[in-house]
Amino acid sequence: MSFIHEDFLLQTEHAKRLYYGYAKDQPILDYHCHLPPQDVASNRQFRNLFEIWLEGDHYKWRAMRANGIGEAYCTGEADPHDKFLAWAKTMPHTLRNPLYHWSHLELKRYFGFDGLLDESNAEEVWQHCNDLLATDDLRVFGILRQFDVRALCTTDDPTDSLSHHQAITASDLETKVYPAFRPDKALTVNQPDTFNAWVARLEQAADHEISSFQHFMEALEQRHDFFDKMGCRLSDHGLDHAFCDFPAESAAKSIFDAARRGIAASPEEHGQFAAVMMLRFGQLDAAKGWTKQMHLGARRNNNSRGFRTSGPDTGFDSIGDWAQVDALGRYLDRLDREDALPRLILYNNNPNDNYTFATMLGNFQDGKIPGKMQFGSGWWYLDQKEAMEWQLNCLSNVGLLSRFVGMLTDSRSFMSYPRHEYFRRVLCNLLGNDMAKGEIPDDEELVGDLVQRLSFRNVRDYLRLAGV
Repeated sequence: MSFIHEDFLLQTEHAKRLYYGYAKDQPILDYHCHLPPQDVASNRQFRNLFEIWLEGDHYKWRAMRANGIGEAYCTGEADPHDKFLAWAKTMPHTLRNPLYHWSHLELKRYFGFDGLLDESNAEEVWQHCNDLLATDDLRVFGILRQFDVRALCTTDDPTDSLSHHQAITASDLETKVYPAFRPDKALTVNQPDTFNAWVARLEQAADHEISSFQHFMEALEQRHDFFDKMGCRLSDHGLDHAFCDFPAESAAKSIFDAARRGIAASPEEHGQFAAVMMLRFGQLDAAKGWTKQMHLGARRNNNSRGFRTSGPDTGFDSIGDWAQVDALGRYLDRLDREDALPRLILYNNNPNDNYTFATMLGNFQDGKIPGKMQFGSGWWYLDQKEAMEWQLNCLSNVGLLSRFVGMLTDSRSFMSYPRHEYFRRVLCNLLGNDMAKGEIPDDEELVGDLVQRLSFRNVRDYLRLAGV
């Protein structure tokens, strides 16, 4: 029997019936990813396995570094073929790391490769996969069609022209592709060089002079309006923690003016400015009926030397341990008091915070929108089998699993769609084991309906994306 066999991760007959009868053939709505819109617009054809599989994959880079592989084969200038060989050499060492599951599942689903990748078969795998990548079936449009991706949402800076999204809309691609509004750089008054360079781009994108804090807010609102007209229905924020130290508006103006003069905000000032901005972003999202996504708890760029040489998002980030719940509660309460609390999906990167986050969200369900406040799926270091089960169990214990919007890829790779299959197998196995133990009813229709809702229907109904 091959490693990725028909019943992979499905431990009971109940789990198998749930997966094959209710999960396997559900379409995909990938509502948060980092796929480059230009690759979709151009229907990119990948020249080799490195480009589609290793390019930009900081998970694999971390494993390779731990295996003694030099940086030239991760983010450096080594030949793509040699980078792939270095990864193949690392693969056997990833046993019990989720990369071992994900990688073999991807090789099986995209290329029909049924073995175990290592140094001995690396050349054969390289050639086999490259031959298939030369076909239309594994260009971007073919991949989206093969995995029945009904819609995906990219992650886009407010200064982006969204020209690639316009090109996608004008193409014959069946998959709907929507932008998502990610204004993280609007908070960077503690980094004046970064902030002022970004404000210059915002000024150009909005065609709006920014000589004051008021102008700044007007330009952001104009871009928010533009994204809405382009079909955007989600925002996204990557933060250490929520911000709740709301100052007078005059203080925010002073902090803004200082940053424009090149004076970095202190930590206290940065927190105050960020609180003002996050309050306004929440108000804008609520007014348009958008869903706000918040990713909390990653400690980024820990290795300063690695950051200097390789840049951000290259594998030098880890789980953070900030005090989270007080600030989160005060932020949500402020929006709620103003009747400006949008639909929210909150992603947690520290498993210690699972129950605090999930119970805090329960305080703000409004009795009108089913599942308005979502405890999001396992993210980053928590998007593997064990942590998926932690998230599902936590949500089940303190909320309504039946209203959960399910899985996403959060990926930069077009080879990540089997993550949805992986989640569905984990979900069906968890529920199937509960059925077998008598902890939930042995009612296949009842539990199967739950599986279908968590696989596709809930997120479709929750986001209300046009044409999906």
